Amino acid sequence: MTLIKYFTALIIAALTLLSCSDGKSLQRYLVDKQEDDRYVKLDLATSLLQSDEADFTQEQQDILNSIKKVNVVAYPLKGGSAEEYESEKELLKEIIGQEKYKTLMKMGSNNSGATLKYLGEEDAIDEVIVFASDNEKGFAVFRLLGDDMQPGQMIKLMNSIDKGDLDVSKLSGIGELFQDM
Repeated sequence: MTLIKYFTALIIAALTLLSCSDGKSLQRYLVDKQEDDRYVKLDLATSLLQSDEADFTQEQQDILNSIKKVNVVAYPLKGGSAEEYESEKELLKEIIGQEKYKTLMKMGSNNSGATLKYLGEEDAIDEVIVFASDNEKGFAVFRLLGDDMQPGQMIKLMNSIDKGDLDVSKLSGIGELFQDM
């Protein structure tokens, strides 16, 4: 009986060690930068983005409810080192370049650009990542966490921003880094 308990404990310990990975992850990167003063950080529940005058249809409310949280980490280049900027930018590119992240869209030029990636299935996205960079201003990574988000629904949600139903003023400090991009 003691041998069975010992053997079971050994198997559980081995599985635990094997399941831990040294691989780089976006979650780990965001957590590591929380205490770094060189970065601008913002974590929001989507309920904080709803304006008082919001007039959501049931469909828009369902779309918004599929997004649980927004994390933003930005590295403003002002006052920072260009070498450090390039190093951090390359690290982020490596992380979001992993096979598990699927590309929705890329745009930009030699000095600036944005990449939109996601985790999950095309019709049931669990995480949307936007990585934007500008060699004169810095970079930012936006991470939207949710349940079964759909790309078509995200476009409809963007229309809600245009109508003023979503209060994006809480993101204005981050946005100022990338004006004229």
